[in-house]
Amino acid sequence: MKMGLSKLKPRKYSTANHAHHWWTWRLFGLLFLLVLPTWAQAKPTLIWLLRDLPPLTIFEGEKKGQGVIDQLMPALIAGMPQYEHTLMRVNRARGMQMLHESSFVCDPSLVWSKERTQWIAFSIPAFRAVSNGLVVRKKDRAVLDPFVVDGEVDLAAFLANGEKKIGVVAERSYGEVLDNLLRQAPIGTLTPHYGNDALNSLLLMQRRDRLQVVLGYWPEIRYQAHLAQIAEDELVFYPVQGTGKYLSGYIGCSDTTQGRQAIREINQLLRALPHAHIDQLYANWLDPERREDYLEQARIFFEKQAAQ
Repeated sequence: MKMGLSKLKPRKYSTANHAHHWWTWRLFGLLFLLVLPTWAQAKPTLIWLLRDLPPLTIFEGEKKGQGVIDQLMPALIAGMPQYEHTLMRVNRARGMQMLHESSFVCDPSLVWSKERTQWIAFSIPAFRAVSNGLVVRKKDRAVLDPFVVDGEVDLAAFLANGEKKIGVVAERSYGEVLDNLLRQAPIGTLTPHYGNDALNSLLLMQRRDRLQVVLGYWPEIRYQAHLAQIAEDELVFYPVQGTGKYLSGYIGCSDTTQGRQAIREINQLLRALPHAHIDQLYANWLDPERREDYLEQARIFFEKQAAQ
């Protein structure tokens, strides 16, 4: 009987030991729950800065979400599962400010410029676009006639003349050639607009005869004119000497360690991208007579890029 009682004593120790382990596992469980949100957010968040920039990105209206970049974004996001992706709508000023900061942000619709490379890491060319030009109403064509040579405007001479102002979107890059000309423009020859709906405002000013010449992308101007109920045949588009018919669009990220790494990964995706599909998306926004030339020139451009 004593032997039986002595065998019962270890059971008391086992119960206490079990309680000790129970509290240990409970504490571990609580710690796991506290740490779990951190694990769930382990992926870095890449913020994509999107501006209302038809035909690349379209925020409102019947064509909402049907822009070229709108349709490119799902492929970029799917190809970069190592990040959490957030799409953020911003105006031009806010977007540029965020790219200046150390936050992890990228803009999928930028024009390259040497000045911007000081604070933006750029991808290889992502798409081709029609170069900027000058738009006037048909009744005002005489304003540009003295400066038109072989169908293109001598913008330097027009600016030097100084009789008429040009409406521009503030803080927008129009490409290296045009940016340099605009920087050298005599004081008072430019009318910059800083609003969120800057181009539309400039077109309305033009319609009300408060402004005669507007600088911009013809596909974007056609789209905004349609929204403002301005008939397309009221407007005439003139290319600018020295700009070439087409320019490249780039993806740009903040020039940080994360941003530069993202650009390396984006470049890999762009090299594997079926450019013919993206080119066709853009061509659909062009005048029918320009589409064939655009598609051919874009094909040649990206074939050369792939061979480099």
